[in-house]
Amino acid sequence: MISRYSLPEMAEIWSDENRYATWARVELLASRAQALLGRVPASAVDDIRRARVPSAARVAEIERERDHEVLSFLAAFCEDIPDDSARWVHLGMTSYDLVDTALGHCLARACDLLVQAAARLRGVLADRAAEHWETVCIGRTHGMHAEPTTFGHKLAGFAFAVDRSVRRLEAARVEVAVGTISGSVGTYALIDPFVEKYVCGELGLGVEPAPSQVVARDRHAQLVQAAAALGACVEQIATEVRLLSRSEVREVEEPRTSRYQGSSAMPHKRNPTSSERLVGLARLLRGHAATMLEDVALWHERDLSHSSVERIILPDAMTVAHYQASAAADLVEGLEVFPERMRATIDRTGGLAYSSAVLADLLEDGTERERAYRAVQAAANGAIAGDGDFAALLGAQGIDAGPLGPERFLVHHDVILKRLEKLRDAGH
Repeated sequence: MISRYSLPEMAEIWSDENRYATWARVELLASRAQALLGRVPASAVDDIRRARVPSAARVAEIERERDHEVLSFLAAFCEDIPDDSARWVHLGMTSYDLVDTALGHCLARACDLLVQAAARLRGVLADRAAEHWETVCIGRTHGMHAEPTTFGHKLAGFAFAVDRSVRRLEAARVEVAVGTISGSVGTYALIDPFVEKYVCGELGLGVEPAPSQVVARDRHAQLVQAAAALGACVEQIATEVRLLSRSEVREVEEPRTSRYQGSSAMPHKRNPTSSERLVGLARLLRGHAATMLEDVALWHERDLSHSSVERIILPDAMTVAHYQASAAADLVEGLEVFPERMRATIDRTGGLAYSSAVLADLLEDGTERERAYRAVQAAANGAIAGDGDFAALLGAQGIDAGPLGPERFLVHHDVILKRLEKLRDAGH
């Protein structure tokens, strides 16, 4: 992933340097396990432990001749190990015993960072929802005015959505944090299963229960789908910010520095570019999720068709999702909210947002439904057309609307607030 959408702690996990350092760690742990079994001399383990991690440049140099990254890594790694000890490196293992076990470790670390970022976003949303629980605004369905709600209620919905994503990511972490050191077709023919148990235990990984040389790729597909689902939740937040930021609405505004410039030609512009960026990244994650599903079905015990895809998508998906969740938390945390604009939006229509309450009162008073609906609709249509005030037009039909206000629509709002408070307590 390009540096523009990468945060350093995630980028480090997917660097060539860390990948080769993780490979070296797997090889060292495997040699220790073999030594415990009496198959590798302790002196060789010491030599392997002292070996330097080869540079990415050196591995690439050898790979230009050998066209095999793992063998090139092993050749470069063993350059720093005496020959009598180097022969014990990778004993009984096949390439993907190394690659997939190291990948499981890197994915577990990446998941932890992503869960932390998503949990922070959940907390920011819940906190700001509580802050604006009484900030009345118009609810919209189909993009049109519906009934009053509160801005806190909107944010609470987003907080619960992100919470579900956190739980999906936590479940996906369990599935991808696995390794296998089982040999060429996963039968442990040339390596004792103890080596796998020892290495994966030291790395905090589970074990693929029925290995086929590789870890099953449905695990990775599940993770990227969970990341894409989080991305879609972020997109929903960003879309709401974009819609409420429009010039004719301006109920919220993205945080701005004093040096902000929105357009090279129009100095008045205050574009919701941060939100637009988050929407674009969600599209990227959805594409990655679909492609990862293509990697699940491999030929027989394995082929290599998944490798080129994963080299791009796994680092990119985790990096993008981590950046997106972090940026979304910053956006929500600094979001400017204009309660007076929200209330003015409701008041501007002269009570049209309360039409459902007028209809409900008529029905309770015994008016036939069709007649009641048509009467209220006629008054609403007249008000929209500029023929008069909504309440006055109702009065002209002999309907006393009584006092019109948003309070009636929020009488049971505390039910949702209690649920939000439980979420906040659990998050803290």
